Amino acid sequence: MKSGFLNHFAFAAALACAGYATATENTPLKFAFGDRTPEAGWTQMAATNVYSAKAGFGFEPGLPRQSEATAGAEISGKDFLTSEKPFLFSVKLPEGNYAVTALLNDKSGKSVTTVKAEQRRLMLEKMQFHPGTLATRTFIVNVRTARISDRKMVKLKQRELETETVDWDDKLTLEFDGTRPTLRALVITPTNVPTVYLAGDSTVCDQPAEPWNSWGQMLPRFFRPDVAVANYAESGETIKSSLGAHRFDKIFSRMKKGDYLFVQFGHNDKKDKATNALEVYKANLRKIVARTRELGGTPVLVTSMERKKGVEENTLADYPDTVRAVAKEEKCALIDLNAMSKVFYRALGTDLEKAFQDGTHHNNYGSYELAKCVVAGIQQDKLPLAKSIVADFGDFDPAKPDSVATFEMPASPTVSKEKPLGN
Repeated sequence: MKSGFLNHFAFAAALACAGYATATENTPLKFAFGDRTPEAGWTQMAATNVYSAKAGFGFEPGLPRQSEATAGAEISGKDFLTSEKPFLFSVKLPEGNYAVTALLNDKSGKSVTTVKAEQRRLMLEKMQFHPGTLATRTFIVNVRTARISDRKMVKLKQRELETETVDWDDKLTLEFDGTRPTLRALVITPTNVPTVYLAGDSTVCDQPAEPWNSWGQMLPRFFRPDVAVANYAESGETIKSSLGAHRFDKIFSRMKKGDYLFVQFGHNDKKDKATNALEVYKANLRKIVARTRELGGTPVLVTSMERKKGVEENTLADYPDTVRAVAKEEKCALIDLNAMSKVFYRALGTDLEKAFQDGTHHNNYGSYELAKCVVAGIQQDKLPLAKSIVADFGDFDPAKPDSVATFEMPASPTVSKEKPLGN
């Protein structure tokens, strides 16, 4: 065993303590970060290893990272990478769910690491450990492509093709943020766990850039590593347009018994001027509920959260009531995010602006609190999924939200002034 280095046996022991499957059972991909040569079975990743399609792994270009040896005079050894700014690491993989176990500590204890995946999906929040410990955490990442079959693809929007390809590519991408984020090792293994599919609009989807954010990309943080979140929502979408773009076809092509489908539409559907728009909306909801059940999945209908003006008035017409009616008629789970959002907004009082980025879309704080509302709804509905909620969630009352003054979420490196589609 090499002194001072993350050896295979020590890491395997840490994984076993976390309940992770052994390497002999799953033959995972194993990456050791830093300048020291790893032991057999591990792939060394130095700060200079930039991603290439040929290699199939590496750091995304243009972002800083450094080895422990060059991170500061007070640090000794070469067995991790760190940075004063965010950095991204990618691995080329086929679509599916992957268990990712990360070793995240340094020797000084000054590192606080937040991990996001794919398009800024929150996986681990502000991890800080005792200095020198082997601190492992496991989370599940869903990787997908637009391909449905040899003859059918999801019809991606130009904006998705140009700015959001990390959500529809052939790579698993991890983003490391925080106060001197530190990475020692990664183990990545395919896993067959239940999947929570999300379908919706810009208030649900993985927003590609700061300061925009949606509850769907905050949701993974609140689940144990025994369930995956696959966010198929997209800005500007309605139920009708998502059906036409084959987004639901893609979900149903992957769905298996025990999976879930959370459906939240209304913001853009409300703009449909057709005289039968609400009837079509209702019929489509029923169709989606029926198909999910045929495949052995559990449909969960979510009423759309109110816009900022919703504190004083109903901005979504009859759409929330229609969702409630379908849930009652079809006897399926309902998360009344519309009602909870009003309670949350009123509780903020004069701080309401601090949850929004514009009149419809939220920032990190607003989306984090709305994700908590969704998790509370899972508990209230007593869905089997509730057993997978992380232990530190506890209970959440939208009338008593987290303090906006003390909330902090490390920012991702991508920033845009462009509003998401749909308002």
